[in-house]
Amino acid sequence: MSEPSKAETAGVRDNSKASTPVALKQFYADMLLIRRFEEKAGQLYGMGLIGGFCHLYIGQEAVVVGMTAAKREGDQVITAYREHGHMLACGMDPKMVMSELTGRASGYSKGKGGSMHMFSAEKHFYGGHGIVGAQVPLGTGLAFANKYRGNDNVSITYFGDGAANQGQVYEAFNMAELWKLPVVYVIENNQYAMGTSVERSSAETHFYKRGSSFNIPGEQVDGMDAVAVHAAGQKAIAWCRAGNGPTILEMKTYRYRGHSMSDPAKYRSRDEVTAVREKRDPIEHLAQNLIAQKLASEDDLKAIDKETRAVVNAAAEYATASPEPDPAELYTDVLV
Repeated sequence: MSEPSKAETAGVRDNSKASTPVALKQFYADMLLIRRFEEKAGQLYGMGLIGGFCHLYIGQEAVVVGMTAAKREGDQVITAYREHGHMLACGMDPKMVMSELTGRASGYSKGKGGSMHMFSAEKHFYGGHGIVGAQVPLGTGLAFANKYRGNDNVSITYFGDGAANQGQVYEAFNMAELWKLPVVYVIENNQYAMGTSVERSSAETHFYKRGSSFNIPGEQVDGMDAVAVHAAGQKAIAWCRAGNGPTILEMKTYRYRGHSMSDPAKYRSRDEVTAVREKRDPIEHLAQNLIAQKLASEDDLKAIDKETRAVVNAAAEYATASPEPDPAELYTDVLV
């Protein structure tokens, strides 16, 4: 068996060395894999090969890459429907992720879940969820299971600024603090929810403060900087693992595309998006730092990009060549 490429091992790293030059280059490779994968998914959607909804993670890559570097084996991840990047960061196979996106039998949910509903017990990934905020009580339940079983695993529960206004979120907060459950609530504040700005939809726009009435500590983090995310994630996970109960991390981030592929995103200007891309892009920001610190050359980064594109293209070819589910699958995995 040949040695796996850097792109194929994205999400699989020694977290004890996450501040080393090698780890910084891995951050770059991990974020680039997500970016290129999502770009390809957008292309396949445009070709009619992906049905239903498709929510791309382009722009938010630093959040999940930094947090994944801070967790350890056994820690669980659960998130909403913008989850392709979370799966790749967890080390799930790009070929099987793309297969699920295109509704193929070789996908993680046998082609029956599509973009929003993939799971991997092996990678401790408990799914993307299509109901806004529904994953928050589920992630809290994972934390309850950890405490009940007496292990010291931590549930990392992601949700967005839109979901932060859902009532079930606060019921979960109350239980988590009351029972001192090991859960890190990561609020990916991309500032527009489905299409309404935070300023127009939220009375309290500082989401890290949302747990204050439950005595849950919070911190606001630059979600466009993978290194800053990683540092905050390490601290938050250590707090939970020590038995102190839940904590909240508000990641100030930004999505470049619309809410979903069907969203023209007319609620913000093109100039605004361009400004973020030019000044705050998480991948370009890290690339500049790697070059400035002489940790990588432009040729090194181009080689990683070439390798990553090959992995993503192979995933797309594998998916489109894979068979669709047998019609008999309609009657499997059904509760009643």
